Amino acid sequence: MLIRPRRNRKNPAIRAMVEETHLSVDHLIYPFFLVDGKGIQQEIASLPKNYRWSLDLLLKELESCLHVGLNKFVLFPALPDALKDATATYSYAEDNFYLEAIRTIKTHFPEIVLMSDVAMDPYSSDGHDGLVSEGKILNDETLPILGKMALAQAQAGIDILGPSDMMDGRIAYLRNVLDAASFTDVSIMAYTAKYASAFYGPFRDALNSAPKYGDKKTYQMNPANRREALLEAQLDIEEGADFIMVKPALAYLDVIAYLKETSSVPVTAYNVSGECAMVYAAADKGWIDYESIVSEILLSMRRAGANGILSYFAKDFANFLKK
Repeated sequence: MLIRPRRNRKNPAIRAMVEETHLSVDHLIYPFFLVDGKGIQQEIASLPKNYRWSLDLLLKELESCLHVGLNKFVLFPALPDALKDATATYSYAEDNFYLEAIRTIKTHFPEIVLMSDVAMDPYSSDGHDGLVSEGKILNDETLPILGKMALAQAQAGIDILGPSDMMDGRIAYLRNVLDAASFTDVSIMAYTAKYASAFYGPFRDALNSAPKYGDKKTYQMNPANRREALLEAQLDIEEGADFIMVKPALAYLDVIAYLKETSSVPVTAYNVSGECAMVYAAADKGWIDYESIVSEILLSMRRAGANGILSYFAKDFANFLKK
Protein backbone atom coordinates (compact mmCIF):
# COMPACT_ATOMS: atom_id res chain seq x y z
CA MET A 1 0.00 0.00 0.00
CA LEU A 2 1.38 3.39 -1.00
CA ILE A 3 -1.01 5.35 1.26
CA ARG A 4 -1.26 4.32 4.90
CA PRO A 5 -3.15 6.89 7.00
CA ARG A 6 -2.03 5.12 10.17
CA ARG A 7 1.49 6.50 9.68
CA ASN A 8 0.15 9.88 10.81
CA ARG A 9 -1.25 8.30 13.99
CA LYS A 10 1.77 6.27 15.07
CA ASN A 11 2.87 8.34 18.08
CA PRO A 12 1.65 11.25 20.23
CA ALA A 13 3.99 13.82 18.65
CA ILE A 14 2.78 13.18 15.11
CA ARG A 15 -0.85 12.98 16.19
CA ALA A 16 -0.49 16.39 17.87
CA MET A 17 1.14 17.88 14.78
CA VAL A 18 -1.70 16.89 12.44
CA GLU A 19 -4.54 17.53 14.89
CA GLU A 20 -7.18 19.57 13.07
CA THR A 21 -9.32 20.86 15.95
CA HIS A 22 -8.14 22.51 19.17
CA LEU A 23 -10.26 23.07 22.27
CA SER A 24 -9.26 25.20 25.23
CA VAL A 25 -10.87 27.21 28.02
CA ASP A 26 -10.63 30.23 25.70
CA HIS A 27 -13.53 28.77 23.71
CA LEU A 28 -15.85 28.32 26.71
CA ILE A 29 -18.55 30.49 28.29
CA TYR A 30 -19.81 29.31 31.68
CA PRO A 31 -23.50 29.86 32.59
CA PHE A 32 -24.65 30.78 36.10
CA PHE A 33 -28.10 31.04 37.69
CA LEU A 34 -28.48 34.02 40.02
CA VAL A 35 -30.97 34.49 42.88
CA ASP A 36 -31.54 37.33 45.29
CA GLY A 37 -30.36 36.91 48.87
CA LYS A 38 -27.21 35.85 50.71
CA GLY A 39 -25.48 32.58 51.49
CA ILE A 40 -27.37 30.64 48.80
CA GLN A 41 -25.84 27.78 46.81
CA GLN A 42 -28.80 25.59 45.91
CA GLU A 43 -28.17 22.61 43.66
CA ILE A 44 -30.59 22.17 40.77
CA ALA A 45 -32.16 18.72 41.06
CA SER A 46 -32.47 18.12 37.32
CA LEU A 47 -29.04 19.61 36.56
CA PRO A 48 -26.59 18.21 39.15
CA LYS A 49 -23.27 20.02 39.75
CA ASN A 50 -25.01 23.33 38.93
CA TYR A 51 -26.53 25.77 41.38
CA ARG A 52 -28.65 28.81 42.00
CA TRP A 53 -26.19 31.30 43.47
CA SER A 54 -26.62 34.40 45.56
CA LEU A 55 -24.22 37.16 44.59
CA ASP A 56 -21.95 36.90 47.64
CA LEU A 57 -21.14 33.24 46.96
CA LEU A 58 -21.09 33.72 43.20
CA LEU A 59 -18.25 36.24 43.57
CA LYS A 60 -16.16 33.56 45.29
CA GLU A 61 -17.06 31.04 42.58
CA LEU A 62 -16.07 33.48 39.85
CA GLU A 63 -12.69 33.93 41.51
CA SER A 64 -12.29 30.15 41.56
CA CYS A 65 -13.15 30.02 37.85
CA LEU A 66 -10.55 32.65 37.01
CA HIS A 67 -7.90 30.50 38.69
CA VAL A 68 -8.57 27.69 36.19
CA GLY A 69 -8.57 30.02 33.21
CA LEU A 70 -12.28 30.70 32.67
CA ASN A 71 -13.01 34.37 32.01
CA LYS A 72 -16.33 34.46 30.11
CA PHE A 73 -19.65 33.97 31.88
CA VAL A 74 -23.37 34.30 31.19
CA LEU A 75 -25.87 35.19 33.93
CA PHE A 76 -29.50 34.07 34.12
CA PRO A 77 -31.83 35.51 36.81
CA ALA A 78 -34.14 33.25 38.81
CA LEU A 79 -37.02 35.35 40.15
CA PRO A 80 -39.81 34.61 42.60
CA ASP A 81 -43.29 34.85 41.09
CA ALA A 82 -43.98 37.98 43.15
CA LEU A 83 -41.56 39.94 40.95
CA LYS A 84 -43.08 38.79 37.66
CA ASP A 85 -45.81 40.51 35.68
CA ALA A 86 -47.25 40.46 32.16
CA THR A 87 -44.90 43.16 30.86
CA ALA A 88 -41.64 42.16 32.63
CA THR A 89 -41.28 45.56 34.31
CA TYR A 90 -38.82 44.23 36.90
CA SER A 91 -36.32 43.52 34.09
CA TYR A 92 -35.37 47.19 33.97
CA ALA A 93 -36.33 48.28 37.50
CA GLU A 94 -33.75 50.32 39.41
CA ASP A 95 -33.74 47.84 42.31
CA ASN A 96 -33.33 44.77 40.07
CA PHE A 97 -30.90 42.39 41.83
CA TYR A 98 -29.70 41.07 38.47
CA LEU A 99 -28.58 44.52 37.35
CA GLU A 100 -26.95 45.13 40.72
CA ALA A 101 -25.08 41.84 40.33
CA ILE A 102 -23.73 42.93 36.94
CA ARG A 103 -22.45 46.18 38.43
CA THR A 104 -20.86 44.41 41.39
CA ILE A 105 -19.22 41.65 39.34
CA LYS A 106 -17.73 44.12 36.88
CA THR A 107 -16.39 46.20 39.79
CA HIS A 108 -14.74 43.17 41.41
CA PHE A 109 -13.55 41.54 38.17
CA PRO A 110 -13.26 44.14 35.41
CA GLU A 111 -11.18 41.73 33.33
CA ILE A 112 -13.96 39.18 32.80
CA VAL A 113 -16.44 39.15 29.92
CA LEU A 114 -20.02 39.08 31.18
CA MET A 115 -22.96 38.13 28.98
CA SER A 116 -26.61 38.73 29.81
CA ASP A 117 -29.94 37.18 28.89
CA VAL A 118 -32.44 39.41 27.04
CA ALA A 119 -35.92 37.89 26.98
CA MET A 120 -39.16 38.32 28.86
CA ASP A 121 -39.59 34.77 30.16
CA PRO A 122 -37.58 35.07 33.43
CA TYR A 123 -39.64 38.15 34.33
CA SER A 124 -42.99 37.27 32.74
CA SER A 125 -45.98 35.97 34.65
CA ASP A 126 -46.90 34.15 31.42
CA GLY A 127 -43.52 32.41 31.11
CA HIS A 128 -43.13 33.39 27.46
CA ASP A 129 -40.28 35.25 25.76
CA GLY A 130 -42.63 37.86 24.34
CA LEU A 131 -45.67 39.88 25.32
CA VAL A 132 -48.84 37.79 25.42
CA SER A 133 -52.29 38.99 24.38
CA GLU A 134 -55.27 36.62 24.17
CA GLY A 135 -52.92 33.65 23.94
CA LYS A 136 -50.85 35.14 21.10
CA ILE A 137 -47.20 36.17 21.36
CA LEU A 138 -46.97 39.74 20.05
CA ASN A 139 -43.77 40.41 18.13
CA ASP A 140 -43.50 44.16 17.53
CA GLU A 141 -45.04 45.09 20.88
CA THR A 142 -42.35 43.03 22.63
CA LEU A 143 -39.42 44.95 21.13
CA PRO A 144 -39.71 48.12 23.30
CA ILE A 145 -39.71 45.93 26.42
CA LEU A 146 -36.57 44.16 25.24
CA GLY A 147 -35.05 47.55 24.43
CA LYS A 148 -35.57 48.82 27.97
CA MET A 149 -34.15 45.58 29.37
CA ALA A 150 -31.08 45.72 27.12
CA LEU A 151 -30.39 49.37 27.86
CA ALA A 152 -30.59 48.76 31.61
CA GLN A 153 -28.10 45.90 31.27
CA ALA A 154 -25.73 48.03 29.19
CA GLN A 155 -25.90 50.80 31.79
CA ALA A 156 -25.05 48.23 34.47
CA GLY A 157 -21.87 47.28 32.59
CA ILE A 158 -22.68 44.15 30.59
CA ASP A 159 -20.19 43.29 27.84
CA ILE A 160 -22.39 41.12 25.59
CA LEU A 161 -26.17 41.12 25.28
CA GLY A 162 -27.74 37.72 24.65
CA PRO A 163 -31.19 38.17 23.06
CA SER A 164 -32.74 34.71 23.47
CA ASP A 165 -36.33 35.69 22.65
CA MET A 166 -36.46 34.91 18.88
CA MET A 167 -38.67 37.88 18.07
CA ASP A 168 -38.32 39.13 14.48
CA GLY A 169 -36.32 42.35 14.13
CA ARG A 170 -35.08 42.48 17.70
CA ILE A 171 -31.36 42.67 16.84
CA ALA A 172 -31.79 45.88 14.81
CA TYR A 173 -34.07 47.31 17.50
CA LEU A 174 -31.56 46.62 20.28
CA ARG A 175 -28.60 47.85 18.22
CA ASN A 176 -30.40 51.13 17.58
CA VAL A 177 -31.28 51.52 21.26
CA LEU A 178 -27.69 50.86 22.31
CA ASP A 179 -26.13 53.14 19.71
CA ALA A 180 -28.53 55.98 20.46
CA ALA A 181 -27.41 55.80 24.10
CA SER A 182 -23.70 55.69 23.11
CA PHE A 183 -23.25 52.03 24.04
CA THR A 184 -21.64 51.28 20.71
CA ASP A 185 -19.08 48.93 22.28
CA VAL A 186 -21.67 46.59 23.80
CA SER A 187 -21.78 43.41 21.72
CA ILE A 188 -24.82 41.36 20.71
CA MET A 189 -24.69 37.57 20.61
CA ALA A 190 -27.93 36.69 18.82
CA TYR A 191 -29.69 33.44 19.62
CA THR A 192 -30.07 32.98 15.87
CA ALA A 193 -31.10 29.35 15.43
CA LYS A 194 -32.87 28.64 18.72
CA TYR A 195 -34.95 25.54 18.24
CA ALA A 196 -38.18 24.54 19.98
CA SER A 197 -36.31 21.75 21.71
CA ALA A 198 -37.09 19.13 24.34
CA PHE A 199 -33.58 19.65 25.79
CA TYR A 200 -34.44 22.79 27.80
CA GLY A 201 -36.21 21.13 30.74
CA PRO A 202 -33.56 21.47 33.47
CA PHE A 203 -32.93 25.11 32.55
CA ARG A 204 -36.60 25.91 32.98
CA ASP A 205 -36.54 24.11 36.32
CA ALA A 206 -33.59 26.27 37.39
CA LEU A 207 -35.41 29.51 36.60
CA ASN A 208 -39.01 28.34 37.13
CA SER A 209 -39.63 29.91 33.73
CA ALA A 210 -41.66 27.31 31.84
CA PRO A 211 -44.63 28.71 29.88
CA LYS A 212 -47.77 28.83 31.97
CA TYR A 213 -49.70 27.57 28.93
CA GLY A 214 -49.03 26.62 25.34
CA ASP A 215 -45.53 26.24 23.92
CA LYS A 216 -42.90 28.34 22.13
CA LYS A 217 -43.25 26.91 18.65
CA THR A 218 -44.55 30.12 17.08
CA TYR A 219 -41.21 31.86 17.74
CA GLN A 220 -38.59 29.15 18.30
CA MET A 221 -37.51 27.17 15.24
CA ASN A 222 -38.81 23.82 14.03
CA PRO A 223 -36.19 21.11 14.78
CA ALA A 224 -36.83 19.69 11.29
CA ASN A 225 -35.49 22.82 9.56
CA ARG A 226 -31.91 23.67 8.65
CA ARG A 227 -32.17 26.13 5.73
CA GLU A 228 -34.39 28.36 7.84
CA ALA A 229 -31.37 28.89 10.10
CA LEU A 230 -29.57 30.54 7.21
CA LEU A 231 -32.38 33.09 6.81
CA GLU A 232 -32.29 33.85 10.54
CA ALA A 233 -28.50 34.24 10.37
CA GLN A 234 -28.63 36.58 7.38
CA LEU A 235 -31.19 38.77 9.11
CA ASP A 236 -29.31 38.90 12.43
CA ILE A 237 -26.03 39.78 10.72
CA GLU A 238 -27.66 42.49 8.59
CA GLU A 239 -29.26 43.89 11.75
CA GLY A 240 -25.92 44.17 13.57
CA ALA A 241 -25.27 40.92 15.46
CA ASP A 242 -21.62 40.42 16.42
CA PHE A 243 -22.05 36.68 16.99
CA ILE A 244 -24.73 34.19 15.98
CA MET A 245 -25.67 31.20 18.09
CA VAL A 246 -27.09 27.73 17.54
CA LYS A 247 -29.11 26.30 20.43
CA PRO A 248 -29.09 23.41 21.33
CA ALA A 249 -25.66 22.31 20.13
CA LEU A 250 -25.16 18.56 20.32
CA ALA A 251 -28.28 17.61 18.36
CA TYR A 252 -27.67 20.43 15.85
CA LEU A 253 -24.01 20.03 14.87
CA ASP A 254 -25.03 20.09 11.21
CA VAL A 255 -26.59 23.54 11.70
CA ILE A 256 -23.43 24.83 13.41
CA ALA A 257 -21.35 23.60 10.48
CA TYR A 258 -23.81 25.05 7.95
CA LEU A 259 -23.78 28.52 9.50
CA LYS A 260 -20.00 28.44 9.94
CA GLU A 261 -19.60 27.85 6.19
CA THR A 262 -22.15 30.47 5.14
CA SER A 263 -21.81 33.30 7.68
CA SER A 264 -19.37 36.17 8.06
CA VAL A 265 -19.42 36.49 11.87
CA PRO A 266 -18.30 34.11 14.62
CA VAL A 267 -20.66 31.22 15.40
CA THR A 268 -21.30 30.09 18.97
CA ALA A 269 -23.13 27.06 20.31
CA TYR A 270 -25.12 26.47 23.49
CA ASN A 271 -24.53 23.03 25.00
CA VAL A 272 -27.87 23.16 26.81
CA SER A 273 -29.07 21.81 30.12
CA GLY A 274 -30.76 18.65 28.86
CA GLU A 275 -27.69 17.63 26.88
CA CYS A 276 -25.55 18.01 30.00
CA ALA A 277 -28.06 16.40 32.37
CA MET A 278 -28.04 13.17 30.35
CA VAL A 279 -24.26 12.97 30.71
CA TYR A 280 -24.41 13.64 34.45
CA ALA A 281 -27.00 10.90 34.88
CA ALA A 282 -25.13 8.29 32.82
CA ALA A 283 -21.82 9.10 34.52
CA ASP A 284 -23.46 8.80 37.93
CA LYS A 285 -24.60 5.28 36.96
CA GLY A 286 -21.07 4.41 35.91
CA TRP A 287 -22.18 3.78 32.31
CA ILE A 288 -19.74 6.28 30.76
CA ASP A 289 -16.43 7.91 31.62
CA TYR A 290 -17.37 11.51 32.49
CA GLU A 291 -14.09 13.21 31.61
CA SER A 292 -13.75 11.45 28.25
CA ILE A 293 -17.36 12.06 27.24
CA VAL A 294 -17.35 15.75 28.20
CA SER A 295 -14.13 16.35 26.29
CA GLU A 296 -15.45 14.52 23.22
CA ILE A 297 -18.76 16.40 23.23
CA LEU A 298 -17.14 19.82 23.49
CA LEU A 299 -14.59 18.87 20.83
CA SER A 300 -17.41 17.85 18.47
CA MET A 301 -18.89 21.35 18.74
CA ARG A 302 -15.53 22.95 17.99
CA ARG A 303 -15.02 20.57 15.06
CA ALA A 304 -18.43 21.56 13.69
CA GLY A 305 -17.24 25.16 13.67
CA ALA A 306 -18.23 26.79 16.96
CA ASN A 307 -15.92 29.67 17.89
CA GLY A 308 -17.40 29.73 21.38
CA ILE A 309 -19.38 27.22 23.45
CA LEU A 310 -21.75 27.99 26.32
CA SER A 311 -21.61 24.89 28.50
CA TYR A 312 -22.31 23.76 32.06
CA PHE A 313 -19.26 21.51 31.61
CA ALA A 314 -16.95 24.53 31.34
CA LYS A 315 -15.38 24.46 34.81
CA ASP A 316 -15.04 20.69 34.88
CA PHE A 317 -13.29 20.80 31.50
CA ALA A 318 -10.98 23.56 32.73
CA ASN A 319 -10.05 21.35 35.70
CA PHE A 320 -9.42 18.42 33.34
CA LEU A 321 -6.86 20.57 31.52
CA LYS A 322 -5.29 21.66 34.81
CA LYS A 323 -4.64 18.00 35.66
